[in-house]
Amino acid sequence: MKTSVTMTSSILRTVALPRAGPFPTMDPFLFAVYHNDAYPADPSGGRMEFLEPGDGHDFDPSAPYRMYHGDHVAGFPQHPHRGFETITATMRGLVDHADSVGNAGRYGEGDLQWMTAGKGIVHGEMFPLVNSDKPNQLQFFQIWLNLPKAKKMVDPSFAMFWAHEVPEWKSSDGLSTVTIFTGNYFFDKETKQNNPPPDSWATDPENDVAVMRIVIKPGGEMVLPKANKGEEGVNRTMYLLDGLDGIKVDGKTVKQKVCMTLDATKDISLELPQEAQDATHFLVLQGKPIEEPVAQHGPFVMNTENEIRQAFFDYQKTRFGGWPWHRDDMIFPQNKGRFARVDGKEFFPDDSGNLQEVEDEKKTSDKEL
Repeated sequence: MKTSVTMTSSILRTVALPRAGPFPTMDPFLFAVYHNDAYPADPSGGRMEFLEPGDGHDFDPSAPYRMYHGDHVAGFPQHPHRGFETITATMRGLVDHADSVGNAGRYGEGDLQWMTAGKGIVHGEMFPLVNSDKPNQLQFFQIWLNLPKAKKMVDPSFAMFWAHEVPEWKSSDGLSTVTIFTGNYFFDKETKQNNPPPDSWATDPENDVAVMRIVIKPGGEMVLPKANKGEEGVNRTMYLLDGLDGIKVDGKTVKQKVCMTLDATKDISLELPQEAQDATHFLVLQGKPIEEPVAQHGPFVMNTENEIRQAFFDYQKTRFGGWPWHRDDMIFPQNKGRFARVDGKEFFPDDSGNLQEVEDEKKTSDKEL
């Protein structure tokens, strides 16, 4: 007698992505947004600015680019955070970072910047028109990862992983690529992968936090393996962002931008037909939930409303250390290149080691004092 086996899909739920604004996320993530802006060449003669100011709140999804909260420079001038981490994963273009601790950087073109806001930090993220001879295309993800209650008031920290330090897996035919911004996937245990900051929820492998970008070219196929800790309640979400040419997800054809909640206990197959015109791009976010109350108001994320009120009081009183830069939308010289400044020392992509190791050494030294 033949026994039939019913196969259940790894897709638990599918919802359309919003036309603008942040994506829906699951614990331990708080926020995720995809920036894709076709900024022009610098028209200002080296100031890296637009000639006409923005209106201070430009998020128009139908425009080729957005000014966001910027005036003559697009981006997000100085603003505070407390109680979580920002992960900025870049693909193209450059971002200038400055903060109230005195750290700074210009990064992009595949670099990964990780900032632990902890007990409070003020930072700015600006998008200067560095190129005067060609367009300034900018493409990156910004993701907010929550901190558990025990870590919400840690000291702020800053980590940079240059593009060559970010693991990338390619299929044998070269048609499928996975960039692993964080997480232990696609490589054996001997392959060094990036270590998140020490206070992050992502630091403990038991929490199985992963942030991955998947790109599949026409004719490509691959399998996203089940979560390492899937049986222990990992949340996994996959976002289809670009390339709507009929990608097959677990055999189901998807032709719109969607957020898919996945069963983390199962592998998921991805296949793009040979006749597709463009590559398909996904973002994957996963991790064990923190499972604590979340109280959020704007840039502050705590566990209770009283803690939110205290955050506002502390910021008004201390400005989280103040703003040490001469402009709110701090940008760096046009010829500066990619760099990161931590504790007054500058690092560059061709330096050995990464800035997370510097931060780890600093925290170890501080504890020994």
